[in-house]
Amino acid sequence: MERLVYINGKFFPRSQATISVFDHGLLYGDGVFEGIRAYSGKVFRLREHLERLYRSAQVVSLEIPTTLEDMQESVLECLRVNDLSDAYIRLIVTRGIGDLGLDPRKCHGGPTTIIIADAIELYPPELYENGLEIITVTTRRNLPSALSPAVKSLNYLNNILAKMEVNRAGLHEGLMLNHEGYVAEATGDNIFFSDGTDLVTPPSSVGILVGITRGVVMEIAAETGTAVREERFLLPDIYTARECFLTGTAAEIIPVVSVDGRVIGDGKPGKLTRELMARFRQRTLEEGAPIRP
Repeated sequence: MERLVYINGKFFPRSQATISVFDHGLLYGDGVFEGIRAYSGKVFRLREHLERLYRSAQVVSLEIPTTLEDMQESVLECLRVNDLSDAYIRLIVTRGIGDLGLDPRKCHGGPTTIIIADAIELYPPELYENGLEIITVTTRRNLPSALSPAVKSLNYLNNILAKMEVNRAGLHEGLMLNHEGYVAEATGDNIFFSDGTDLVTPPSSVGILVGITRGVVMEIAAETGTAVREERFLLPDIYTARECFLTGTAAEIIPVVSVDGRVIGDGKPGKLTRELMARFRQRTLEEGAPIRP
């Protein structure tokens, strides 16, 4: 069955789901988005994702013409019409149709809202068992003063350039530093490492998107009695870590066993990482907004 895509209140077959070439989301990356996951008939942390979407829109003065509650129902309906209980959802809101100029005041007809639901496999299953080898890329993370990392915008060229470096190296993921040389995040995920006592993750001030999964990991860590420190750190702190892993909605929790050729710990996913992975998977099955009443 061909998937159906939601565009501005209507559903269209994927092959017919189109927007105007004058849409500012296409022309200038002028819009915001969220990636969301559904597990076993429930959408995990849907409210948190929607709240972040609306915060992002407010920062860039993009008025979403739908209440958060109605947007939630649209997401659930998109899953229902596609008969999906496990899925990745991409929710996009653009400035809408304008002209070839930058001026957002010339956009007319209101924002464009798109919801896509489909399957996703970001990394091969064996990497969750064996761990990732990653490198540090030369592309630096955007300056927070130039484009706030709190805004999950459609402008992802910074991440794409970094991902191209990773591709050329024949790997799956890469680590990005900020303009001061501090570790920020991977091309699409947040990063944690264990120093043998605590978990450490970069603070928002280094220029990261504060991920929803990142927050869940911090909650789970607290339940296990593991302290989490948000602090700036440099590459040598990663090289000498006992364990390391990445987090993200699409990635979930995935171990890292090598950074720039340096083996992390014993070169295998660590005990704490595996425990967090297991607890996270269990939580995704227990929590969430039901797709069907």
